[in-house]
Amino acid sequence: MGIQSAMFSGVSGLNTNSQAMTVIGNNLANTNTLGFKGSRTVFSDLLSSSVFGSGGSSQVGRGVGLSTVDNIYSQGTFETTSSDTDVAIEGEGFFVVSELGVETQLYTRAGAFRFDDEGYLVNPEGYVVQGKQFLADGTLDGGDPSDIQVASTGLIEANATTELTFETNLDANADEIGVGVAINPDDNATYNYSASSTVYDSLGEQHLVTAYWQLEETATNTWNMAYTVDGADITAIGDQLTFDGNGLYDADLDGNPDGVADDPLTVAIPVPADGDWDNGAEAGQEIDLVFDCTQFDSDSVVIGQNQDGYGAGELTKVGIGNDGIVIASYSNGEQVNVAQLVLAKFQNTGGLELAGSNLLSATDDVGTIRIGLAGAELGNIFTNSLEQSTVDMGQEFVKMITTQRGFQANSKIISTVDEMLSELINLKR
Repeated sequence: MGIQSAMFSGVSGLNTNSQAMTVIGNNLANTNTLGFKGSRTVFSDLLSSSVFGSGGSSQVGRGVGLSTVDNIYSQGTFETTSSDTDVAIEGEGFFVVSELGVETQLYTRAGAFRFDDEGYLVNPEGYVVQGKQFLADGTLDGGDPSDIQVASTGLIEANATTELTFETNLDANADEIGVGVAINPDDNATYNYSASSTVYDSLGEQHLVTAYWQLEETATNTWNMAYTVDGADITAIGDQLTFDGNGLYDADLDGNPDGVADDPLTVAIPVPADGDWDNGAEAGQEIDLVFDCTQFDSDSVVIGQNQDGYGAGELTKVGIGNDGIVIASYSNGEQVNVAQLVLAKFQNTGGLELAGSNLLSATDDVGTIRIGLAGAELGNIFTNSLEQSTVDMGQEFVKMITTQRGFQANSKIISTVDEMLSELINLKR
């Protein structure tokens, strides 16, 4: 083994420390890159040579080489943002994205998503975020993840009212109107209390349903009811409300021995009475009018009312919830679940390969890929948040110093060997 071998050991040290400095420089350059995971260099010694001396055979190293560059997939800190489509992952999962029309999947931790002009949820480079779609009935599709898109940016269609509930207390001390008196909206002496609510036809047009209550007999706690639609002719309701001595609804007149009110009275009513709205909306609409009433010694009052219809509405906002559900909000107050983001987890995260633009691709070394919804296994999703780079600037500068000193030491080896060779050549003079 000649003296020149020491020079080549120094050259190997220069090469590996140069590569290490490149990794450090890349880490520092990506200090503010969303979701960036820092890397580290791992060195290994090169194959040794055997030398023979009086003490026997020995080995002398031949320098150093770069073994691998590892990506460290540690958890980054979160930055709070004002965008409802910014999301971050706490855990080991990755967002799944792909080019539009391409089945190849890529993975990222950078959740700075947005919607493009076609309604696709994309990252800044235009890759479409993948998720499970919600069906029309509001349930999640059990199929494979696909492109997330809010397809309709126009009006959401109206929904006709099918149920209207009046949660009402009727005053136990109200004046008794008497048996056989017909309720007349124009004569408040014929009823004790009234309440109104808006309902919707199939076109989303609003209509006003007004309910009237009339105390028939105080002794039997019996109330008659009637209703009008848009102020048209009043329609009497054949069923009556009866209450026990504790003011609870008592449909079967058994006194509610268990102290619990019977189920609310539900009456199916046609709206309007003749079944035709005369505006092009579907005829024959029927509403379940639910009377959830009590009779206590308190003023008659509607405690709550609810109906399940709504008019047409314009898309006003699309955001992502903490469970990863993409929610479209409309001007009529309705919110529609569009899709739910999926996350990917790998048996060997070190097998991922950098693909640029904050993206990673899976190689054969990743092993089993598990793709599913956010949760304890794959990670939790947080909205209005972005994961920051995991690069520690202080640590990188310390590595820079040690790498620089290593480079200087190896360069000193080369210059020293050069001096030794010069002395060797001078022996011939």
